[in-house]
Amino acid sequence: MEEKIIVKRPPKSPGLAGVLAFFFPGVGALYNGQVGRFFLYVFTLASLITMLARNIGLDVFIALMLGAFYVFQIYDAAHSARLINLRAMNQEPDADIDELEQIPAAVKAGSVFWGIVLISLGIVLLLANFELIYYTTLWDLLPVAVVIVGVKLVIDYVRGGQDRKGEE
Repeated sequence: MEEKIIVKRPPKSPGLAGVLAFFFPGVGALYNGQVGRFFLYVFTLASLITMLARNIGLDVFIALMLGAFYVFQIYDAAHSARLINLRAMNQEPDADIDELEQIPAAVKAGSVFWGIVLISLGIVLLLANFELIYYTTLWDLLPVAVVIVGVKLVIDYVRGGQDRKGEE
């Protein structure tokens, strides 16, 4: 009698996830069971389209961001499906592949800095919506925010290096 080898079909199709994401942005993540990413992608897409429709003076930049986001979410849906399949087959993903739902340590621990950044950003965007300040002013000040976040990351890295030296 012949022995039959049964190969278990992977639970997710990267091709189908990519196609779904191509035709309906965010649905590839939903197919992969990533409901949080689905809502994040839909919110991001709606925000970019709204900013483009409001004609705030940065049409080319926002259009490029929209295109980059569209391509990214297609890639992410296919890549996530591949990672799900690797886990289903009890294989570890390659060393260069990040964890599927990995959250940075700063977010896990609850960072006061990032909380303040998000609250400040929300307040500034509300002020801009009520035309108490203008979006062009926000874009002029964007480099300052990038520098502040960069300094924070460097400080965190240096502090982490000192902690590593103390453990040795």
